[in-house]
Amino acid sequence: MVEERRAGAYERIYAQLEPLIRDKSPNLTAGMATINAVLHAKLRHHFWTGFYYVASDDELHVGPYQGAVACQVLKGRGVCLAAVQKRAPVVVQDVDAFPGHIACDSRSKSEIVIPLIKDGRVLAVLDIDSDKPAQFDHDDIAPLSRIVALLEPLA
Repeated sequence: MVEERRAGAYERIYAQLEPLIRDKSPNLTAGMATINAVLHAKLRHHFWTGFYYVASDDELHVGPYQGAVACQVLKGRGVCLAAVQKRAPVVVQDVDAFPGHIACDSRSKSEIVIPLIKDGRVLAVLDIDSDKPAQFDHDDIAPLSRIVALLEPLA
């Protein structure tokens, strides 16, 4: 893990989010907004934290997010679409080295994308950017996937 303390932070965040999503979120959008708010506030390395909805095989539309203004539509390429097509998380240490990266904000330097999958279909992705390189690694995948899975009953 990039930071040793991050594993404990993820546990505390999950413990905070689980009852909020389970007991208080009336729909998927509200659940997404709640997850973004908590992750963005609690994890200092997050520059942008948000969801994109899958609109078609090669297009995503912005959903709830925290941070700088987002790209409204991602089409045909990018880290988020790669996660949708692979149906798996994608970790990028240096976004400038990722073929087809879409730079919604030039300050973003590293990224992780976690798909929300229900009934075998990717519905959306959680996209997190950092303004520093190499802020995510494979140790971030499991705890973030667990957090995203809280949304499945709302989807």
